[in-house]
Amino acid sequence: MDRQELLALYDREERMAVTFPDMRREASDRVVRHAPLAPKRGFRDGVVIYSRLDEATVEPAIDQQMQAFAALGVNFEWKVFDHDTPADLRQRLLARGFESDEPEAIMALPLAQAPPALLAPPSHDVRLLDDPDVLDDVLAVQREVWQQEHSGLAGYLRDTMIQHPELLSVYAVYDQGRPVASSWLYHDPASPFAGLWGGSTLEEHRGRGIYTALLAARVQEALRRGAAYLTIDASPMSAPIVQRFGFIYLATAWACTWRAVSDSDAPILEGPDHGR
Repeated sequence: MDRQELLALYDREERMAVTFPDMRREASDRVVRHAPLAPKRGFRDGVVIYSRLDEATVEPAIDQQMQAFAALGVNFEWKVFDHDTPADLRQRLLARGFESDEPEAIMALPLAQAPPALLAPPSHDVRLLDDPDVLDDVLAVQREVWQQEHSGLAGYLRDTMIQHPELLSVYAVYDQGRPVASSWLYHDPASPFAGLWGGSTLEEHRGRGIYTALLAARVQEALRRGAAYLTIDASPMSAPIVQRFGFIYLATAWACTWRAVSDSDAPILEGPDHGR
């Protein structure tokens, strides 16, 4: 499968057809959006995950999404890919008051081609966490690295671990009993893709191969779960790392956020692996 075929498969499985257990999928022939089933709980924003628009339909579609999420009282993210149409979609969203994050590289690894270095036992104390009561170890790393409270992330990870353990694998790396890195893997068995999320390492522990150890643990978990591909929304820090291990660049994407409320936690559908 060449890059364009893999990108088409990604678009179909991870953008057009994807579902989430705590979200309501609302699809038209031009837009696929997901709205939180419990919007007042405070840790789940909405998302427009796929769109196919043109000059005649783009502005009405933006109006419709803003109105739909305003009625729910939740923020939402419009994930814009560089091959989406029209070509100026991101600029149009910014002109309407959306805020754009930095670009992310969407990359994928065919797991049948995973290199031996990612199939060997991790070289650090990497632990798969199956008890929601130890999520504080994961969140402590996220808070220190990003200087954010992440209460919404805590709720999402806890609920998913309890209600849908088949979807999520959460990891932490320890040094002398202290959590120094954390991340998670998300895989819906209906999709050939598993996703890497949240990879973060405390600053004083970087450059020691910890991120690579986390990557190896999640590659092996994805294989156990039966995934065919591993995907990552890679930050500029993590993209060179995963590229060395055979990840293929598919596209560039921007998370564009529209705020219906002023104080919502970071959306948890996203949260790229930062290699940080």
